[in-house]
Amino acid sequence: MPRPSSLCSRNRFDTASPVNVMRHAIRRFPRLWRASRLLRRWYQARHDAYPDWEEILEQGKDLWEAAQTQTQDGPRVLLATAIGSYAHAVTLESALAAALRLRGAEPHVLLCDAELAACAECDASFYPRVDRFVEHGPRRDLCRDCYWPARRVYERLGVRVHRLSALVTDDQRQTAAALAGSVPFAEIPDYRHDGLAVGEHAHAGALRFFASGSLNDEQKAEAVLRRYLQAALVTMFATRRLAKAQGFTCAVFTHGIYIPWGVMGEVCRQEGVRIANWNVAYRKRSFIFSHGDTYHHTLMSEPQAAWESLDLAPAREQTLMNYLSSRREGMFDWIVFHRPAAPADPRELAGTLGLDQSRPIIGLLTNVSWDAQLHYPANAFPDMLEWMTRTCEYFATRPDLQLLIRVHPAELNGFPPSRQPVLAEIASRLPALAPNITVVPPESRMSTYGLMSLCNAAIIYGTKMGVELTSVGLPVIVAGEAWVRNKGLTHDASTPEEYFAILDRLPFPQRLSADLLHRARKYAYHFFFRRMIPLSFVRPRAGYPIYVLKLDRIERLLPGATPGLDVICDGILAGEPFTFDEGTSTRKTADASVSVPSTIPP
Repeated sequence: MPRPSSLCSRNRFDTASPVNVMRHAIRRFPRLWRASRLLRRWYQARHDAYPDWEEILEQGKDLWEAAQTQTQDGPRVLLATAIGSYAHAVTLESALAAALRLRGAEPHVLLCDAELAACAECDASFYPRVDRFVEHGPRRDLCRDCYWPARRVYERLGVRVHRLSALVTDDQRQTAAALAGSVPFAEIPDYRHDGLAVGEHAHAGALRFFASGSLNDEQKAEAVLRRYLQAALVTMFATRRLAKAQGFTCAVFTHGIYIPWGVMGEVCRQEGVRIANWNVAYRKRSFIFSHGDTYHHTLMSEPQAAWESLDLAPAREQTLMNYLSSRREGMFDWIVFHRPAAPADPRELAGTLGLDQSRPIIGLLTNVSWDAQLHYPANAFPDMLEWMTRTCEYFATRPDLQLLIRVHPAELNGFPPSRQPVLAEIASRLPALAPNITVVPPESRMSTYGLMSLCNAAIIYGTKMGVELTSVGLPVIVAGEAWVRNKGLTHDASTPEEYFAILDRLPFPQRLSADLLHRARKYAYHFFFRRMIPLSFVRPRAGYPIYVLKLDRIERLLPGATPGLDVICDGILAGEPFTFDEGTSTRKTADASVSVPSTIPP
């Protein structure tokens, strides 16, 4: 019976792209990788990564000056960028700051100025010697080109910038350090301070640092986790002080998890400040916003009424199916982890893998083990690796079925790359896999879509592929926090007993019914075309950041000029749903905007 590692070797028949070859070659030399990233940060901070607002504002000086004088009593909105070297966040949030000011709001910005002992910008691939990070944190390297480029962008807009260091007292720093050093290591993930889950976000930050789903095998795990806990507590003290002093209507920031944003969210919810979290969406020039919490949570609990009444006209359905077809190559996406070598006949894939098409095949799609490690009460298993182990053990008792495991390509191509490969974890837990289990490793350029077309059903934990697979009629079993969960489309398990009861029903007698397929496509259209909000004034580009502003004049940020921007600003200022419908513009905040021309230049 083959071990996972041998399966991994067996499938190394694909060729990688030249870019990936170069990137992985550099990563073999940690010091060279570190030096290249430092050089990139130095260059980007001084050249092409950040928007030039002086040039943009020069074209609409009178309009901008009028906006600045009319917004002193408007609602205050905090853009908690925090990490200034997140150039893509500075780009979007500075545009939001300008758009909100044009709608009568008073934007504020919060930036870290080398105050935090650890943050989401830090990762183990940047610190070949983790001792260096444990001793000094990011202040000697990452912090040098982080704060000042973002401050420069916002100051050119005339936006008030709050520094994290100015919001924390020496006593609070000492308290944070003392608590971070005294809480028992094993208790940190569940540690709460003043009712806030600071330990959960510190733990998620440390997992992201190590790019691993567990800290058990990391020699410096305790020291790194304590740094993240200290940073979480400092963030809590600073955010609370700022929220109490300024009385913000809403706080806008990316992710909503990790350090510092996860703790910022905890504080804002406690202080009664509305939250708008955002992230880059899949489709080019589009973003996903959510109210109150990270989209990792809100998309699972979104009311079905938000999309059940959607009129999926034939034109919309065709648009959706064309887009889903394009995702096989990523032609219209700016987040692509995997490009297959070439379209392959499913029968050829089955032959290459030695699959018997006369026996039912069940697909299993993994996640990256470290990503978004938060608490999800509905998960059937404590983590993805436990789910995979138990699933492999189950299929060893079902020789009538074949299990086809596709390891997520982002294990290699994501950032940071995973340091806890799924194949190695399987090998350590299961010395040998049953002969009816086949593994396709992350480096394989086999099409995931082609592989799933061989299957009777798919089992997922948290991957977004569930939305796509149900849209082509494939039954999907959900054991974790997938966004397609709770939509009346999938077989959802919340306990191991429920999960194995569902597996006992395999193979399923048929694909999704016509009614379920129509329902699945309605949700997919809602997910990809309504929740992903387009902004025409951002331009995708190769490299980092993945987009820049394409804004020739400030009028493009006025109410009515960019429908997607209207949806976002209405959500921030009035709490309206972050849902985009082509051809409509609510403009609910236009009455609070500054005086504008009756027509907007083309």
